[in-house]
Amino acid sequence: MNRAFMRDADLETIARLGEKALSEIPPELAQHCEGLVIRAAEYADDEVLDDLGIDHPLDLLGLYHGVGLPWKSVNDPGGDQDMVWLYRQPILDYCRETGEDLEHVVQHVLIHEIGHHFGFSDDDMDHIEADA
Repeated sequence: MNRAFMRDADLETIARLGEKALSEIPPELAQHCEGLVIRAAEYADDEVLDDLGIDHPLDLLGLYHGVGLPWKSVNDPGGDQDMVWLYRQPILDYCRETGEDLEHVVQHVLIHEIGHHFGFSDDDMDHIEADA
């Protein structure tokens, strides 16, 4: 993706790239992501960063918010909607630092966060990626 596009990538563009990435995941996984909402924000808010023990807002590219599938129950009263947040400024900063394509980075962040939806920890996903 060219630098001009990346510089012009607004919140709507980041969310749209996330929706595109979600639409491209394999059907056997996609069926478990029904109702998953993609949101974009400039940065995670201070409360989220504090809860995660993250000192700098550029260090968090995305976040899964909800109850992972292994912990859901048919007896749950509905509660919060499952959501993936994509943080525009950290994603753009990462692209600038690494030279990676914006669409690829958004896809990677979304898949990582969907991994949390399936109940995987960061360590689990690191091992999966290392073995791939």
